[in-house]
Amino acid sequence: MAQTTRIAVTPGDGIGPEVVAEAVRCLETLRAKHGLDLEWTRFPWPSHAWHEEHGESMPADALAQLQKYDAILLGALGDPGPMDDPDRYLLPDSISLAPLLDMRKGFDQWVCERPARLLPGARQYLADERAKDIDMLVIRENSEGEYVSQGGRLRKGTPDEVATQMEVFTRKATDRIIRYGFEQARNRAADRVSEGRTRTFRTLDGRTCESQVCLVTKRNALRYWGDMYTEAFEEISKDYPDVATHHELVDAACMKFVQSPWAFDVVVASNLQGDILTDLAAVLSGGMGVAPSCNLNPTDPDMPSMFEPTHGSAPDIAGQGLADPTAMLFTAARMLEWLGRKDPAIAAAGKELFDAVAADLAENSGSRRGTHEIGSAICERLSR
Repeated sequence: MAQTTRIAVTPGDGIGPEVVAEAVRCLETLRAKHGLDLEWTRFPWPSHAWHEEHGESMPADALAQLQKYDAILLGALGDPGPMDDPDRYLLPDSISLAPLLDMRKGFDQWVCERPARLLPGARQYLADERAKDIDMLVIRENSEGEYVSQGGRLRKGTPDEVATQMEVFTRKATDRIIRYGFEQARNRAADRVSEGRTRTFRTLDGRTCESQVCLVTKRNALRYWGDMYTEAFEEISKDYPDVATHHELVDAACMKFVQSPWAFDVVVASNLQGDILTDLAAVLSGGMGVAPSCNLNPTDPDMPSMFEPTHGSAPDIAGQGLADPTAMLFTAARMLEWLGRKDPAIAAAGKELFDAVAADLAENSGSRRGTHEIGSAICERLSR
């Protein structure tokens, strides 16, 4: 008998509760339609509201509680809004976003995966017609690098203040994120073949491959970890002769993301540089309102992975029912597909949700609809 798949739902701040509510409606529709062995629990933390009441963003045993679940569905963290309330309870970003980093590191969610594909109906920000072919996967090392929170402030608040922020890179984490990138490149190429579409990429020696991995560093200025990434990339690439390879410095990568994003397939980057690149890729593929994000632990089945939309808490529209839940719904679809590794019925439900959201996006391109209206339209599609 299959074991029940359990999801921890953490709506968070701002528009988070609004878009998460629509995702839960879709999950309820799919569970009822297919009899999925799926359940979820809503947590009022981490959030500003919890911090205001308890003096902390989440309980001391939060990670222990969350570890009992197979996945975490997170709405958003940050300014809760509304922005026209100058007396609202507002935390510094370093405090309100700390639970996000705690979960990523506590559960060793070492892969941050953000697909960027321009779907029909999504806004095309680039005028070049080739922008319709944007289809990349940006893979960000999520466990160390620039976000390890090592450092401090000496003589704080004085003219002699000194702030230090350390970056930490290990060969173990470097090897596993680069190898993961190559594996995903192969998987994406196989999926394209099954869908009757192919792409071609040139290798340095003139061959043609159906997939590519681009490594992004700043090795000319950040030489120590940049050289380690480069050496690991060159070594691991020997195991994947069918995958084309490429390297870009992060500033050049940002430029080429805008100039020719259709030339990229899989991109592997460090924590900070990947963070910047994924936001840029999200805009190029339609904007933050349609961009999902996944924080994955592919190696330890006892650790939950976390799924969140790329966008933030949007305090300017919080509580008004105006937030577009599309990114949240695409994120929920990715979560179901991930959980479907153990239950094919859940994977199929994830594909069904993705297709329903994509069809709604294509049919209603440019129309102004409220949060609940969009959720209702997609639930109606799922009920057919």
